[in-house]
Amino acid sequence: MDIPYTSQARPDTGLFNAKLGIWLFLASEVMLFGALFSAYILLRVGADPGTWPQGLLNVPIGTFNTAVLITSSVTVVLGWTALKLGDFKTYRKYQAVTILCALGFLFVKCLIEYPEKFTHYEVWKNDGTRMTGHIEGKPYFLTEKKMAVRKMESIKFTPDHRFYFGPVPEHTAGETTAEHPPAVEIKLDEIKRLSAFVPAHGTYFAIYFTLTALHGLHVLAGALVIFFLWGPLAGLWKTDPERYTNRVEVSGLFWHFVDLVWIFLFPVFYLL
Repeated sequence: MDIPYTSQARPDTGLFNAKLGIWLFLASEVMLFGALFSAYILLRVGADPGTWPQGLLNVPIGTFNTAVLITSSVTVVLGWTALKLGDFKTYRKYQAVTILCALGFLFVKCLIEYPEKFTHYEVWKNDGTRMTGHIEGKPYFLTEKKMAVRKMESIKFTPDHRFYFGPVPEHTAGETTAEHPPAVEIKLDEIKRLSAFVPAHGTYFAIYFTLTALHGLHVLAGALVIFFLWGPLAGLWKTDPERYTNRVEVSGLFWHFVDLVWIFLFPVFYLL
């Protein structure tokens, strides 16, 4: 028994089965990310003035990853167009670039940007001072409790050139300087709280990691589908080229959605 409309469009919808399915799936994805974006917006609007963190993400890295994903969207379309013209070799070249872009995005996000957050700290002092910066040696996930367990009496802390909250010696909140302030020694008994920029740091980074990690999983899933169509499942091109082209189109629709989500993530978290 043959399943109808695997290649040809249904007369009532004008869509073949897989394309109808991906649009229904993307509708559920819109609800998922829409709920998370709505939660972020409501929490930010409801935060007390001056308490919402800003300027803590690496804008150049985010811009680079944005350019990478936009490039991948272009190559997806060019690859699908090549298939429609019957040029399988050109399709594979463009999709190879798409896969490399996906891997590049994940490499930057997981191996450069995330580790940078795990060694970037905010320290709350007992006198009310709060400042961000780096600890000598750039340890991962250090807290005041771990300092006590390790019997550390103090840390050497190099504040950022921009303090986003709270009074600091010889600087005012939000002030920028040409050079980093000198490193200071902070004793354990002066520290009220110490946290890297991890989800436990606060609401901002909890939502940041939730949304960007979920988006990263979508990038990985999309790249895997594109890879399997590009490689192990490429034999379908010889037996049923129209169905193969339709599958590539469906994977491209999902990839465009993934890119679109990042287009919203980038300005919301990195620029605003």
